[in-house]
Amino acid sequence: MTASASPDPVGHAKPADTRADLEDLRHDVEDTASVAAERGRGFAAAARQHALAYVDDRKGEAARSVSDLAKSLRDSGKTFDDRPNVRAFFDSAAEGLDDLAGSIERRSLDDFYREAESFARRSPVTVAVATFAAGFLLSRFVKASGPAEADRSYDGYRA
Repeated sequence: MTASASPDPVGHAKPADTRADLEDLRHDVEDTASVAAERGRGFAAAARQHALAYVDDRKGEAARSVSDLAKSLRDSGKTFDDRPNVRAFFDSAAEGLDDLAGSIERRSLDDFYREAESFARRSPVTVAVATFAAGFLLSRFVKASGPAEADRSYDGYRA
């Protein structure tokens, strides 16, 4: 047995052996982290592809819903045959919805994301106000759909 490989009298490994073991452990941890990171990237790519496929499937449904809304709006406008200005408004709105339905069909999710990001960069105040309004409306909806508060008055007395 060589002096560097023999244990000390107490049974512990010499510092050279400990350093080698720690170096081996460090390499093992680095290799494991590398494999985990690669698998994580693969999982993220697969999840993204799955999400894009799901959105593409739902995109057709959304376009049909918008198109149906345009048809309903156009049908509602027919009741205003005696008022051409009002009917023109309904027809114009229905035409805009038809254009939106076509746009939904033609564009990808990335296109929508880039357009939304561009709009947010051009009009941050509009986005902030719209976000605030949506949050306010959502909170009102949640509050209204919650359980009704119990009447806190008992026999005409207030607590």
